[in-house]
Amino acid sequence: MAAALSRRSFLKIMAYSSLATTAGTLGAAAYGFNVEAEWLSIHEETIVLPRLASAYDGYRIAHLSDIHIDDVLMTREHWLTTVRMVNAQKPDLIAISGDFITADASRYAEDLAVGLAMLEAPDGVVGVLGNHDYWSDGNGETVRQVLRATGIHDLTNRAISLNRGSSKLHLAGHDDLWPNPIGPNDPSTMKPVLDRLVSELPSNDAAIILVHEPDTADFTASYNRFDLQLSGHAHGGQVRVPVKGALLLPYLGMRYPDHRYNVGSLVQFTSWGLGCSWPQVRFGCRPEIVMLSLACA
Repeated sequence: MAAALSRRSFLKIMAYSSLATTAGTLGAAAYGFNVEAEWLSIHEETIVLPRLASAYDGYRIAHLSDIHIDDVLMTREHWLTTVRMVNAQKPDLIAISGDFITADASRYAEDLAVGLAMLEAPDGVVGVLGNHDYWSDGNGETVRQVLRATGIHDLTNRAISLNRGSSKLHLAGHDDLWPNPIGPNDPSTMKPVLDRLVSELPSNDAAIILVHEPDTADFTASYNRFDLQLSGHAHGGQVRVPVKGALLLPYLGMRYPDHRYNVGSLVQFTSWGLGCSWPQVRFGCRPEIVMLSLACA
């Protein structure tokens, strides 16, 4: 029969256990703040689009989101390293789904511009704004000026078509749905813009739309015209734990926060993003460059 623990031995064991738990917690926090938050990954996925023209079979899109330029995590140096990694993937197109800047747009506009100007893809770079781009200066104009200056195609509430011979791939974008931090908008407010975009798009060939907030996918899918929606915003939750997944998700990023979903005939893809908003920590949710290869049915 085992001897009973003395009170002194029991207290020693509890003290050591507490120290071990504290050390483990501190170690996990240090990892989340100092390691994983900057440990960039490349997420590759093939997306089958039934309306994709054969000329675009194998077309590669680098999907970037939530850059969140700052001077703590996504510094100019880290941003330029990220850009070089994107260019090394040799994408046909680069699509950026918002939140270029976290706050204080005028302070970080130059750092953002240096990296955007370095991005390389045969069909160029397209993008839309996110909620932080509006919050950073009140109206998003600072980021729009950077996009214009660096040759980025601002797809906000407009559509364009890429051409390969007689085959087309359509690209569209919708403005951010949460520009006002006090009064969030409802996805149904997208109707006037989506009505117009759908009327402007040819009825054939695949169409891709960029919208910062992923939970708009239900409304986008109701049109049965867009084949793929690219979003960000949720950052995958930034902190993910086994079984439960993301611990905290933002408004309009709760339903579709984690990569690929089939929403009717629409494929919704939500990037975990490149940077962080507060708190600047990641755990079980590395920042990522998403490389999507399009395929015919």
